[in-house]
Amino acid sequence: MKITFHGAARTTTGSMHLLEINGKRILLECGLYQGRRKVAFEKNRNLPFDPKTIDTVLLSHAHMDHSGNLPSLVKKGFHGRIITTPATADLCEIMLRDSAHIQEMDVKYVNSQRAQQNRKLFEPLYEQKDVEETLRCFVDVPYDKEVEIAPGVKATFRDAGHLLGSATITVDFGGNGDRKRLLFTGDLGRKRMPVLRDPVPVDDVDVLITESTYGDRSHPVRADVVGRLKGLVDDIIMQGSKLIIPSFSVGRTQEIVFFLHELHHEGRIPDVPVFVDSPLSTKATDVYERHPECYDSEAMQVMLDGHEPFQFRSLKYTANVEESKQLNMMPGPAIIISSSGMCEAGRILHHLKNNLENPRNIVLFVGYQAENTLGRRLVERISPVKIFGEEYEVNARIHTINALSAHADRGEMMEYFDSFISKLGKVFVVHGELEKSEALAGLIRDAGVSDVVIPEPDQSFEV
Repeated sequence: MKITFHGAARTTTGSMHLLEINGKRILLECGLYQGRRKVAFEKNRNLPFDPKTIDTVLLSHAHMDHSGNLPSLVKKGFHGRIITTPATADLCEIMLRDSAHIQEMDVKYVNSQRAQQNRKLFEPLYEQKDVEETLRCFVDVPYDKEVEIAPGVKATFRDAGHLLGSATITVDFGGNGDRKRLLFTGDLGRKRMPVLRDPVPVDDVDVLITESTYGDRSHPVRADVVGRLKGLVDDIIMQGSKLIIPSFSVGRTQEIVFFLHELHHEGRIPDVPVFVDSPLSTKATDVYERHPECYDSEAMQVMLDGHEPFQFRSLKYTANVEESKQLNMMPGPAIIISSSGMCEAGRILHHLKNNLENPRNIVLFVGYQAENTLGRRLVERISPVKIFGEEYEVNARIHTINALSAHADRGEMMEYFDSFISKLGKVFVVHGELEKSEALAGLIRDAGVSDVVIPEPDQSFEV
């Protein structure tokens, strides 16, 4: 097997790894690169291989940094199977359509300004027609069912506990007398998190490709999340201000709503208005409600008790652009949850533009912020920041809650590896900034694995 790491190598974005086995070319993920605009523009438009030569795509989950460039792959000539779980397929249907819509709208907005300046106009990366063609390539496979992806090569998806439908992917290959197993973690989730089941362990792994997003740290305990969230809600009630939460539409938004439901149900917060201002979040919540087979016992108990885990009295899902605009005219207190989670696109940009300069407001980050994103600049307290080409002073208070991360931390990663680490022959550490990858690689070496590599972008290996 030959492995080439085209994306999420020494960074956390644009996941894309090419396997060449028995004459077949199998792509693990095809994610959007997010970061500096010019770099992202070039990377996302110029795939590092001929899409016509790819036979199959294996997709671990629906987040845009893993699935978001699939329409470009199809647009440029791929017509094979995109294999994933049923819930991931359902989420991709709404997320890829939304991605095309956002690109079209953002390009239209920016081009209206560029046209006035007589500057060259931009084109969207892909359009709705490309998404529809992509969706026809999807083949869904349930958890734990082995599927043949090439002669003598079989793949199995197991629950990763990171996002609805997320999976680790094992690829079994080689002759009968020399069978080998590669495990790709995708994004590995955590135990005892709300809504989703814990990651399912895997045995007998020979080659590991692992993420390392939080390979250098440990997350706070869950109890801190509810307490801190309550404290921030109390603060905006007292200040009569707004709590703005940039959040990934799929996964993180549902977790935040679940926690707010818990606080509201227990009477720990009053009926402060909560708005989920993202059409994608609304659609994604509908998908979550259609897949209770992915729920953990806690979420199932909420349903058995007669409650809807993603609904409560003071919660409203905005229906249209006009309702979204009205939120910026509305006085506090109010909570606005909006995408995108790294503040790179979508309605959150308008909420930040209208609320960042008010020192009474709070912006709460509940997910990882990649390098060179607007979210990262805000977390690092850089001011002013540019939004739609104009500068805004960051006077609002910036907070983070890392305990909400859907990525396993270093201890959780090592605990997951424990069942097979003694058998490992080679490990590739990806999907992490270099210092994070180096930290996790060091822990794996300390556990007795000598051949641990942090691949550089576009670097290839024979295994």
